[in-house]
Amino acid sequence: MSNIDVRRPLPQLLVAALLLCWATLASAQDWNYRARPGDTLWDLGARYLKPDVQWQQLQAHNRIADPYRLAPGQTLRFPVAWLRVQPVPARVVALRGQVQVSDPVNGTRALQANMLLPIGSQLQTGDDASVTLSFADDSRLQLRENSLLQLDQLSSYGATGMVDTRMRLQRGRSSNQVTPARGPASRYIITAPTATSSVRGTLFRVNAGDEDSPAATEVVEGRVQVGNRAGQRVIGGGHATLIRASGIAPAQPQPLLPAPQLLESQLRLQPLPLLAAWQPLDAAKGYRVEVVLAATPDVVLFARELAEAQIRIDSLPPGQLRLLVRAIDADGVEGLDAEHDFSVPEGLPAPLTLAPLHGQTVHQLQPRFQWAKVTGATGSVLQIADNPDFLQPLVEQQAHNQQLRIHSPLPAGNYFWRLASIDADNMPGRYGQALPLQLSDVPVAMPLDSTRGHKGLLTLRWPADSAAQHYRVQISRKADFSRLLLDEQVDTPEIAFKQPWRGGTLHVRVQSIEDDGYASTFSTPQQIQLPCRLCYGVGAGALLLLAL
Repeated sequence: MSNIDVRRPLPQLLVAALLLCWATLASAQDWNYRARPGDTLWDLGARYLKPDVQWQQLQAHNRIADPYRLAPGQTLRFPVAWLRVQPVPARVVALRGQVQVSDPVNGTRALQANMLLPIGSQLQTGDDASVTLSFADDSRLQLRENSLLQLDQLSSYGATGMVDTRMRLQRGRSSNQVTPARGPASRYIITAPTATSSVRGTLFRVNAGDEDSPAATEVVEGRVQVGNRAGQRVIGGGHATLIRASGIAPAQPQPLLPAPQLLESQLRLQPLPLLAAWQPLDAAKGYRVEVVLAATPDVVLFARELAEAQIRIDSLPPGQLRLLVRAIDADGVEGLDAEHDFSVPEGLPAPLTLAPLHGQTVHQLQPRFQWAKVTGATGSVLQIADNPDFLQPLVEQQAHNQQLRIHSPLPAGNYFWRLASIDADNMPGRYGQALPLQLSDVPVAMPLDSTRGHKGLLTLRWPADSAAQHYRVQISRKADFSRLLLDEQVDTPEIAFKQPWRGGTLHVRVQSIEDDGYASTFSTPQQIQLPCRLCYGVGAGALLLLAL
């Protein structure tokens, strides 16, 4: 009759079986040490052996006749069971977004950078969050979005370099970079609900699986042993295995989808926003895009899954970065990475904009822009485009002060504009937000106020234009202004002129002239109805004057 309690959870049984195999293997092997000049058995015993194991046992195990003489280079065998074991907490080396950690002693709290996590800690990541852990041998685990991980064993065998790292991935995904094993007792084990993955140095990913996709182990480099009670498989680099249920053996290895081909013509990594596109893969149902530190790729700065074969990333920290793009197949298995290194300079901040105002319609086709001065900036660069991605700017123009007018008029329509500061090395910093810009060729409405004064003077007033230095006023009896009664420039938004003797309709329009000499389009013409002064018996002399 079996003594196994069938009510025990399957993952615990799998771990117990795997550890039994490890223990059998370790007990049959020794950890080997090469003696150095000056080594003695009692010094080595104090450094590596458990307190209850005496150095004389080490002498007998190695059949050493003279404990006072150890030849340099001599191999000493340490039974793994005799070695000192000590807990070594995991350390948080990178953190993105909101992550919660809980343990029996401290309860639940927000995870923080550089936090040390003891055995029994449980980590839970949010929708747009990830965390990278470092273990005693500098192996790294990156826990992805919406994942749940339990740290079951975190220990090292003294100063031997061998470590024992065991975890349970209860939900979500992890990526793992495992340092090659340094001895027979080294192990790195991840248990998911349907299978256990164990390695001795490799790069691989584990998907715990859910109702939409099966569990999977994806091996990028090296070899991973994946197994459950139904069977075992060794998965080589560039392949994955699916585990659809705990009672079904891991499936035959399948090749990972190839790395997507980045389209150089649509790749813009600097300045931000980053734009990238790649050749779609027929077998892909989607793609995962990550931006990581180039020197430490397990530190994720940005991560997103999407269906289309392109992406825009608006904000990234400065530094040497790496863009990663991989395809995802119908089973949720992620393929090999396309990689592209790039740099984001520290740069100066973008200037604060002053004009045009946000959402303002500009009744000029050659508008002027104004902004604040950034400390340390030697100039600024303006871009205008017909889309917020600025793939092909229509205007790119530099200025050494805080204003400029574009060199050539643009057609009326909707655009976007943005600014970047230029430093002393003539390098642009980050561009600011893409702001909408609407240009109109419709004359602006400028309401006129007319006053008839003494001595036959007629005074016209209109709202002041804050950008205007002068105004040009035209008055005509013809609607097309082909014959002008008045064409005059004034410095204030009003003009007084002698009212014509003959009544009728006058057409009036006003043009703003800015301090750089740019003249805007004339305002929408308006009409003034004048009474006939001759009709009130002014006399024959006046008629003669009119006829002249």
